[in-house]
Amino acid sequence: MVNIGDVARAAGVSRSTASYALSGKRTISADVRQRVADAVERLGYTPNAGARALATSRTNVLALLGQFYEDEFAPAMLQYILGVTNRARALGYDTLLVSEEDGVAALRRIADSRMADGFVLLNVAEHDERLGVLRAVPQPAALIGLPADPSDVDVFDLDFVAAGRLMVERLHALGHRELILVSQPEHVVERGGAYVWRLADAAAARADELGIVLHRAFGASRQPEIGRDLALLLDAHPGATGLLLNNEAAAAALPSVLQSRGLGSPADMSVIGRYSDDFARTFSLPYSAIDSAADELGRRAVEHLVSRITAAPRMRTPTSST
Repeated sequence: MVNIGDVARAAGVSRSTASYALSGKRTISADVRQRVADAVERLGYTPNAGARALATSRTNVLALLGQFYEDEFAPAMLQYILGVTNRARALGYDTLLVSEEDGVAALRRIADSRMADGFVLLNVAEHDERLGVLRAVPQPAALIGLPADPSDVDVFDLDFVAAGRLMVERLHALGHRELILVSQPEHVVERGGAYVWRLADAAAARADELGIVLHRAFGASRQPEIGRDLALLLDAHPGATGLLLNNEAAAAALPSVLQSRGLGSPADMSVIGRYSDDFARTFSLPYSAIDSAADELGRRAVEHLVSRITAAPRMRTPTSST
């Protein structure tokens, strides 16, 4: 079995230097860190998690707390998860994915047991119950999603207000004067998905300023319901020449809906969505889009979180008293 001594010899450094290069506990030159990293990869070295935790009071694990719902379009959520897990792995951290319904209990349990060095929260609601616990635990955290009160937390999110305005402006510049906005299901808003109304309200305000008729609607998050919703909207608003999609399921379903009606884009209907480039490639979407930056947000959240973990004093192991 490969050990830290083998890594040190392969990198041409002392055992302690190799250890510091991997743990980040001391400043090591970029050249030495790269030599150690190359040796780790070449030899297939994996640090002993138990020994590392005893030595550093760290687990090199990040807890990713996601509240997953049946009405979510899973491929869209996967983009955020991959952004977090891939970047964590590149920085030497494993990811503990927690999806239980009671996010408050899960966060408290993981924090108290020291199973993770920090938290990344997905599906952040406007008034998220997890934030009260998060502000009280010793581990740092990063949120992907903007709550109503972002004080004392690190937030990474798309500017949905700017996105809504930009979507309208782009279609206005193309000469469109009647548009349909398809948002996530209404109950996403009811449970705290403020990003839905932030984008919709901003789009509506900008449409008013530009003299555009904007029809706002909620759409389902899965087939075949979303296909029927899109067809009904197009029937109800025959004068509309542009679609704004803040609903990934609608974007994925739209090509077949338009084709069934003998319509093409952009010849008959201009479309602009809000989704990631990877999402567009996955579903071969030919439309313009505001990049939701799911992968980038995940990467940035992890990078910031790891910087806080490595800069913070090591957490003391709780002692019991009699």
